[in-house]
Amino acid sequence: MGVDAVKIRGELMSDTSTRLNQVIEVLDQLAEDTSVPRNIRRGATQAKEILLNANEALDFRTASAVFILDELANDPNIPLHGRTLIWNIISQLETIK
Repeated sequence: MGVDAVKIRGELMSDTSTRLNQVIEVLDQLAEDTSVPRNIRRGATQAKEILLNANEALDFRTASAVFILDELANDPNIPLHGRTLIWNIISQLETIK
């Protein structure tokens, strides 16, 4: 692999980890938001734990987190701001490769 390829790969990995860290921060905010039901906060924590599990492949972790968050977004008891936040998180996770 040439120097340019290594540099590009490093930049992609850096961008991915930055996006992942941003998603984890937002999941933390959702997990601490007392205006959303407890099951939503618990699901946000579960999605965060899955994303932080370095023993699994990144694509598997993101797919698992998206599955959990999609279930949460369809909960009829979630407030509108919580649903919008979850949709934004899912959108960010779908950009991570």
